[in-house]
Amino acid sequence: MSEDPTLWDNPTNAQDVMRERQALEDSFKQIVQFETSISDGVEMIELAEMEDDQAMIAEIEAGLDNTKKLAEKAQLSTLLSGEVDANSTYLEIHAGAGGTESCDWASMLFRMYVRWAEKRGYKVDTIEYQAGDEAGIKSVTIHIQGLNAHGWLKTESGVHRLVRISPFDSNAKRHTSFSSVWVYPEIDDTIDIDVADKDVRIDTYRASGAGGQHVNKTDSAVRITHLETNIVVQCQNDRSQHKNRATAWNMLRARLYEHEMKIREADAAEENASKSEIGWGHQIRSYVLQPYQMVKDARTQVESSNPSAVLDGDIDLFLEASLASKISKDND
Repeated sequence: MSEDPTLWDNPTNAQDVMRERQALEDSFKQIVQFETSISDGVEMIELAEMEDDQAMIAEIEAGLDNTKKLAEKAQLSTLLSGEVDANSTYLEIHAGAGGTESCDWASMLFRMYVRWAEKRGYKVDTIEYQAGDEAGIKSVTIHIQGLNAHGWLKTESGVHRLVRISPFDSNAKRHTSFSSVWVYPEIDDTIDIDVADKDVRIDTYRASGAGGQHVNKTDSAVRITHLETNIVVQCQNDRSQHKNRATAWNMLRARLYEHEMKIREADAAEENASKSEIGWGHQIRSYVLQPYQMVKDARTQVESSNPSAVLDGDIDLFLEASLASKISKDND
């Protein structure tokens, strides 16, 4: 197939097209691999049965079972067909009440999502970062760039609860901490979100926390407040105020899009209520490190007995279950 000679006249659009083409090529390759694995497995198991080789039969059946699991996982990827599921995403983490404990928990969640994204080959940029007074993070916003990043992470919005023996408590007592996660998609040029200058307030300030040599030296950080909705976005990751302003505008458009989508959903009131308080009774997932080891999702009831792996970014089990559950509800 010949390439359109005018494709690279618009580099941004061309990159999107090339990413889509690569994704389609990868999907076709995966289908061929599944077909080959199944056909080879069937032939080999027939030969093994003729020779009554039970060990070989068991090995082949295990291989076919693994292919089935991979196919089921690939099927979930094909169901990421929402308007913005394929887009990159923004992810915010905010520490709840509890001071240092919650700030430390927010930093653990930050690491978990960064690790997950890196394992998938996604690019991660830190857009805004507010360090805790003593340790951890008060709030952080990251930009996760890659195909289907938003589709995979969109069900992570909500309150996350941690139970552990506090490393900050000299009496080694068990503490419960909360942090909230908010996920919203990057909006591309195919979706029109019109925001007038008169509808916002723009403030500049000196950046704080992680961010490079320019931190606390210039008023390069930008905060934009949408007056009607009171949605606030801020960016401090670049030494250029102009670039931070552009990034903040993109984040605001994304937040306004997500805000409108939530309004249109029938369960918007329930979802907004679940985010109204970062505390008891509102968590979507609990991470228990003591007195036992367990991570449990309150929506899908999916569990993992290996919280260390989960906190190291192994969250696909929960993402897949949430996605499958949401798709099932949408089809009811």
